Amino acid sequence: MKKILQFVSLALFATTAGYWILKGAHTGWSQNRVPVSKHDEITGIAYTVYEDRFVPGVDALAAGLGLAGGFFAASFFFRPKNINPTS
Repeated sequence: MKKILQFVSLALFATTAGYWILKGAHTGWSQNRVPVSKHDEITGIAYTVYEDRFVPGVDALAAGLGLAGGFFAASFFFRPKNINPTS
């Protein structure tokens, strides 16, 4: 059970960090809408349009890494099985 929890912890750590990096590594809070600056072709005026997409922030990263740390800490509560009992 100890090895399983440590493997799950490592997999969750790698998945969370990879997901956060691949989606943009946003160092603020998570966003559901992202501002995109556009220019009007005729007048040349810049305006902002909001795009609906999810960008994970440090809160999502902290939640995933905290859960991975919890699994890793829980793995220390299990002892390895004693194959050759001496009694």
